[in-house]
Amino acid sequence: MRPAHVLLAVLVAAVWGVNFTVIEIGLGHFPPLLFSALRFLAAALPAVLFVGRPKVPWRWIVAVGLVLGVAKFGLLFVGMDQGMPAGLSSLVLQIQAVFTALFACVALGERPSRRRLAGMAVALAGIAVAAVDEGASGPLGAFALVVAAAACWGVSNVLTRKAAPPDALNFMVWVSTVPVLPLLALSLLLEGPSRDLAALRALDWQGAGTVLYVAWVTTVFGFGAWGWLLRNHPASTVAPFSLLVPVFGMTSATLLLGEPVTPLRWCAAALLVTGVALTSLPQRRPSPEPRLIRRRPGREPLRLPARR
Repeated sequence: MRPAHVLLAVLVAAVWGVNFTVIEIGLGHFPPLLFSALRFLAAALPAVLFVGRPKVPWRWIVAVGLVLGVAKFGLLFVGMDQGMPAGLSSLVLQIQAVFTALFACVALGERPSRRRLAGMAVALAGIAVAAVDEGASGPLGAFALVVAAAACWGVSNVLTRKAAPPDALNFMVWVSTVPVLPLLALSLLLEGPSRDLAALRALDWQGAGTVLYVAWVTTVFGFGAWGWLLRNHPASTVAPFSLLVPVFGMTSATLLLGEPVTPLRWCAAALLVTGVALTSLPQRRPSPEPRLIRRRPGREPLRLPARR
C-alpha cells in the first residue's frame, strides 16, 4: 500500500474508534433509540440523492438494515446508555469476528481452520476476562447487550457477504434508510414521546455535532473510504487495520471521558485483539515447490516456475 493509503486506513480506524466516545457524549443529549434513528436519518439524507439507485436486490438492503441498523446499533446504544463504558464497548464489539466465522460456518458452509478455532477460543477468553472486569465495576446486563450487538453484527456480515454489493458506500447509504422508521417507532413505544420531544427541544450544537459525526464521518466517510480501500487492495492487506479500532476507542475514552483502564481490561484487550487477529486474518498459503525436469546424466535438473 502507498503511504497515503496506509494513512487513510489508519484514519478510518481512528474515526471508528473515537466514534464510541462520541456516542457516549451523544447519549447525554438523546435517548438511545432516538439517537440511533437520528444517526441513520442523517446518514441517509441527503446522501441517498447522490449515490444512485441500489445496486443489490432490496431484500438484502432491508435484511441488513434491520439486523445491522435496528438490532446491532439499537442494542449497542441501549447497552452504552445503561452503563457500558465507551472504551470497553469498542473492545467487546470486536468479538463480531468470532460470530461472523460461526455464522458463516452454519449459513455458508465455511469450515473454520484450526487457527481460526484457536482464535475463537482466545477471543472468548478475552470476553470472559472483560466480563469479570465489568462485573466488578459495572452492570453485566449492559455488557450482555453489547455482546448481543456483536452477534447481530456477525449476522449482518454474513448477509452482506451474500449480497456482495459492488459499491460499499451506495450499499451503506441505502441500508441507512431502513432503520429510521423502526427505530423511531421503538423509541416512541419504549422511551416515550415526551422524552423524545424534550431531547429535540433541548438540541444544542454539541448534540447536533454528535449526530453529524456518527452519521457523516463514521458512516458515510468511514464506510466509503473503507470500501474504496477494499476495491484497490486485497482484503488481507486492509483488514488488519480494523484491529486499531479498540486501540483508538480505549485511548479516546480515557483521554476525553476519563475512563480508567484496569489491568484486567488490558489483559482482555490483549486476548481479544489476538483472538480476532487469528480468527479474521487470512492465512498465507505456502508457495508450491518448483517442478523438476530430468535432464541427461551429469547435468543438474532444470527448475521451472510452479504452476499456479
